[in-house]
Amino acid sequence: MTRYHWLMANVLSVNLARVRANPDAPSRPTGIDKRAAGEPVMVSAPGPMKGGRGSGLIGDTIGNHKLHGGDDQAVYAFAREDLDAWETHLARPLTNGMFGENLTTSGVDVTHARIGERWRVGTDGLELEVSAPRTPCRTFSAFLHLDHWIKTFTEAAIPGAYLRVISPGTVRAGDEISIAYRPEHDVTINLVFRARMSEPDLVAQLLEADALSAELKAYARRRVGANEN
Repeated sequence: MTRYHWLMANVLSVNLARVRANPDAPSRPTGIDKRAAGEPVMVSAPGPMKGGRGSGLIGDTIGNHKLHGGDDQAVYAFAREDLDAWETHLARPLTNGMFGENLTTSGVDVTHARIGERWRVGTDGLELEVSAPRTPCRTFSAFLHLDHWIKTFTEAAIPGAYLRVISPGTVRAGDEISIAYRPEHDVTINLVFRARMSEPDLVAQLLEADALSAELKAYARRRVGANEN
């Protein structure tokens, strides 16, 4: 079992998009191809998904503003420990940023982070709040050149976490990550992902998490309401 050590939690890599043609739809650009930034990166709330800046990281790019980006998906984090596990499973190297994550972390159990959990990152005042899991899309599958990747990724239920920006600040590789606040409920990234993707019986539990993304909160309310009628 993968072990995480919060006492040594830090940012291994800050990753920004290298804009390229979307491998699933070549006429459209995508920002899924992330590369490590060599300098500190400013992070702030990007505004709404449609009409906002897209990514919370200045210098990053979101290709599809209908599905990605916005305040509830301002920053995407994925654990290096989980990338290492996927390297073994897929028998191929996976560099930091390969899953499209902005922050590649070390020592952070991203999968079992609670919705509403707040992370203090670095020393410049940056504070982030866990809001939702990532859901796999066709661009992700095409970028990795893996058939059936959406099914494989869904079954693993190790999706990484989206975070919103509570307080802006800069982030750089090596910054320490600490938990500033952890809510009392047990609604984790893993539970939300399973409720949304494969285990609808879990949906009612999502409403215990006030900090859940607006899209997922609306989804949960619709499902719970439909079951009550």
